[in-house]
Amino acid sequence: MVTIIIVVFVLGYLAITLEHSLNINKSATALITAVLCWTLIISNASNKELITEQLSHHLSAISEIVFFLLGAMTIVEIIDAHDGFQNITESIKTTNKTKLIWLIAIITFFLSAVLDNLTSTIVMMSILSKLVEDKKTKWLLLGLVIISSNAGGAWSPIGDVTTTMLWIGGQISPLNIIKQTFLASFVSMVVPTLIINYLIKGKIELKAQVEQSLNFNNNSFERNLIFYVGIGCLLFVPIFKTITHLPPYMGMLLSLGIMWAITELIHQKKHDNEKGSLSVSHALRIIDTPSILFFFGILMSISALEAIGILPQMANALNKSVGDINLVAICIGLLSAVLDNVPLVAALQSMYSLNDFPQDHYFWELLAFTAGTGGSCLIIGSAAGVAVMGMEKIDFFWYLKKVSWIAFIGFIAGVSTFLLQHYFQQ
Repeated sequence: MVTIIIVVFVLGYLAITLEHSLNINKSATALITAVLCWTLIISNASNKELITEQLSHHLSAISEIVFFLLGAMTIVEIIDAHDGFQNITESIKTTNKTKLIWLIAIITFFLSAVLDNLTSTIVMMSILSKLVEDKKTKWLLLGLVIISSNAGGAWSPIGDVTTTMLWIGGQISPLNIIKQTFLASFVSMVVPTLIINYLIKGKIELKAQVEQSLNFNNNSFERNLIFYVGIGCLLFVPIFKTITHLPPYMGMLLSLGIMWAITELIHQKKHDNEKGSLSVSHALRIIDTPSILFFFGILMSISALEAIGILPQMANALNKSVGDINLVAICIGLLSAVLDNVPLVAALQSMYSLNDFPQDHYFWELLAFTAGTGGSCLIIGSAAGVAVMGMEKIDFFWYLKKVSWIAFIGFIAGVSTFLLQHYFQQ
């Protein structure tokens, strides 16, 4: 039975990895894999009530991540519907090549820490499409956006789904992950920015006129109000958890409720047709639900392996073959460029207990950094890269030739910075 479950999981994982070749959405594959694994477990169990209790336990923990993502994605969608990100577009209008490159990198880096790396990449991709004329230059800048967004998400508890998983799982705390990984993440953004600034010769050719968004035609007060309140609500979530000790998803749902109330109040005198995409109800209908279902499916699949005791055995095997936990974390980071970092991190959370590595142990912090930034080494290695590849039609091998080596240098520079910082803190 154990062998069959492992085979089902491996086949499901391969199908997820080959999503674009098979033309089957990875969310569908993840859900099928999860249900099949748990069906095999309970069908071969003598005590079915115990298996149901285990399933409920895992469902409770995974639901925290699902509700957190649901709230965060809805708030971001509300800000975008009100054209709040137009503020960012207006802040990077410059003809100076070096200034433009650094603005793109730094804004993406900090934006992804507040939103998430996928959302910030989509925002910056939209901005660059309106600003930059030359396609190859734009592609190189989008490579920088992928690197910067993944680096920015790695040091924030709400910036990358894997870091959020580690926070909700109790492996890291918000203030400590910022303190321990910010410098390494910053270096992994700065080094590639320096390289790309050197590679782009001459002036960056900008479009004659920046297109204005057509989503929102009301006054700038409402646009700015929703932007700043939305960002404030996202930043409030770690503070709420620290004060109340409630799970992070409770703070996120409170923030969503606040945003919902504010949008209802400022648009209450408008006709329903006029509200259109400005309402939370509309945002809930168009958020990326398939991604949420993918996270749910893959995490339930991982929990099935944990339930049958496979993951602790894998941890022992990994310790024997690799030995050094630094190398384990670095290997996971590089593997995340080929495989999805969500199941990799979920597996390690189950493989290594908090008794072995307690909260804020540097292993968890290094894992958060490597899993967040290693995916930049290939365009298929992160949600940000896949989004750029799909929307801008960037060729896999073009990225491999032009950007992957830059991302790898940034990754190694960041890892070295993290290890040096840890060495001097001892």
